[in-house]
Amino acid sequence: MKPCLVVVALLAVFTAQAQRYTNPVLHLDYSDPDVCRVGDRYYMTASSFNCFPGLPILESEDLVHWELTGSALWDYDPAFRQGVEHGNGVWAPAIRYHDGWFYIYVGDPDRGIFMVRSQNPRGPWSEPVWVVREKGFIDPCPFWDGDGKAYLSHGCAGSRATHKSVVFVAPLSADGTRLEGPSRIVFDGHLSQPTIEGTKFYKRGEWYYIFAPAGGVATGWQTVLRSASPWGPWEERIVMAWAPGTVNGPHQGAWVTAPDGSDWFLHFQDKGAYGRILHLQPMAWQADGWPIIGEDPDGDGVGQPVKAWEIPVISSGAEGVVEQSPYGLPLEWQYPTIPSPYWHFALPDGGIRLYSVIQKEPEANLWNCPNLLLQKFPAEQFTVTARLSFMPNPALKGEQAGFLVQGDDYAGLRLTDTPDGARLEYVSCLNAPKGTVEQVTPLTVLPYTLREPDFPHASGNVPAVKYPTFRQTSIWVKLSVKPRAVKGNVPDAVCHFSYSLDGKHFKAVNQEFIAQPELWIGAKFGFYCNRPVWKNDGGWLDIQEIIIQ
Repeated sequence: MKPCLVVVALLAVFTAQAQRYTNPVLHLDYSDPDVCRVGDRYYMTASSFNCFPGLPILESEDLVHWELTGSALWDYDPAFRQGVEHGNGVWAPAIRYHDGWFYIYVGDPDRGIFMVRSQNPRGPWSEPVWVVREKGFIDPCPFWDGDGKAYLSHGCAGSRATHKSVVFVAPLSADGTRLEGPSRIVFDGHLSQPTIEGTKFYKRGEWYYIFAPAGGVATGWQTVLRSASPWGPWEERIVMAWAPGTVNGPHQGAWVTAPDGSDWFLHFQDKGAYGRILHLQPMAWQADGWPIIGEDPDGDGVGQPVKAWEIPVISSGAEGVVEQSPYGLPLEWQYPTIPSPYWHFALPDGGIRLYSVIQKEPEANLWNCPNLLLQKFPAEQFTVTARLSFMPNPALKGEQAGFLVQGDDYAGLRLTDTPDGARLEYVSCLNAPKGTVEQVTPLTVLPYTLREPDFPHASGNVPAVKYPTFRQTSIWVKLSVKPRAVKGNVPDAVCHFSYSLDGKHFKAVNQEFIAQPELWIGAKFGFYCNRPVWKNDGGWLDIQEIIIQ
């Protein structure tokens, strides 16, 4: 099973003959991207919020074709491991290369700002170092100046700080591990740049620049601040904004210079259930020392997003290397919290075994289920098929395994162990965060086959012990997702489920599901396996033959 290789083909639209690319360059949910270049390669990270592994690392040779090659965060503050913290956790990182090290600075709105670093972007990465513990500090970016001094810019989350629309700068130690003085507000955007956030700190010539979006995620614009000193005063200018026929937003991103000296800006667009997808814009510096991002057809000095442009540099594209996360799974898979080592096993044939996890407290739905193994939507239109083998523990009753699309609403196919076989159901739940009870539609009952233990005893010295007989059933499941046009730039993501008993003939579920985003992130698809009662061993779900097209 190599889903990474299949997904890579969906990441970018590129016509080599015309030497042009078409936006978006990456139709996956990588919110708040930041990029740095080292040599002839680009390295990107993005917000991962409550999902783990966190801080994805993507690499590119041309800013168009991106390959997921690692993750920088696999563990966290112990307080975070207590359950699913929807929308919390890892917000708006910045990646920089300094003095032989890759650094990532990132904010947790409830805990402060921490840093991880590595000499190799594919890892290993250091354990988190808390640069400052302060509730409400978010969106940090380090800057090392030519005189040896270092600084950290950041914003604040109004939901925690009861204050927003301001930009901070603080003195940073030369090794980047701690603040050497308090953060101070250096720019107030309440009257001209409301909800300014997502700071990225740069210097060009004698001028310091802070790139920061304002105006809100779905409807805002891209602002640049400029000053002769890190401490201000800061001038302001809007350098890219929505225009008729362009994408909504456009929001937070990163300036990077290519080896040939051309300048580029990678930013996200909020696309509802599809998440925050990535666009690439040309960028040019004007004679007055201000940049314009995108194109400026009316000459007013404010850019607008482009639909297509000349590719920065022709390359061979993504290498298609299949990497694994620290949990032994392909990098595309994430849990909604830090996973337990007891939850899964990477099968030798490339499949994944999910062990049933005890749900400690009865829940009306799966909203707070920590062991959902999930992937981002890889394109506007795609299908996922997989073969599932469900093997519940015969000593338990009511174990369940499922395949679902999950956001604030969720729906999917579920197998429930019963004395008569595995009951297949279509399950849906609207507004799950409010504790809504699931709606269940029975579909069929799958019979079990008996599977005796097969121990390869080498001699007669091992005593003959009667072990329990296992029960197993298999089914193929399919998810089809297609966009349906709605007003504006954000289409509905229309989902249909089907199933097959032989892997060839699929029967459609006669219900349509419209995927919804979750807090700050897009919808995902994936699998789970649960048990309702305590037992010192449970059953499992084997997921094999996954194909994403």
